[in-house]
Amino acid sequence: MGRAPFPIVIALPQAAPYNSAAMTFFSSLIYQKNAVIEKHQLEANDPPGRNFVRTVPITRTVTGYSAKVQYESVSEETMSYPTVAEALQALAHKLQDLGFSRLRTRLNFRGARYLAEKEPWIDYPDPVRPARS
Repeated sequence: MGRAPFPIVIALPQAAPYNSAAMTFFSSLIYQKNAVIEKHQLEANDPPGRNFVRTVPITRTVTGYSAKVQYESVSEETMSYPTVAEALQALAHKLQDLGFSRLRTRLNFRGARYLAEKEPWIDYPDPVRPARS
């Protein structure tokens, strides 16, 4: 018998990377619609000036991401945006329109993975209000 006219290649499975469990969990969340995929910490001052902290769940929607927060009687949710950053920016603008100030957020959970509050803060500068005369 002669040799085969072409080489035979057999693909063997490779070992998964050391952190594949967390990525596998998170990766499946990316494709689930209406699933909370991240939780961000929001720190701000309410209209009377009291400081507060709330969790902002980021929900994967059919067309992107939405953000939601509840503080006392205020409940705000954004429409869907292409990125998480845009959804958080829209939420910050909604709260600022209601008189909230000194807003900042940071990512605390990605899927079920706690990030130990090591992510950087993202500040949302207060809008410049016209001076009253």
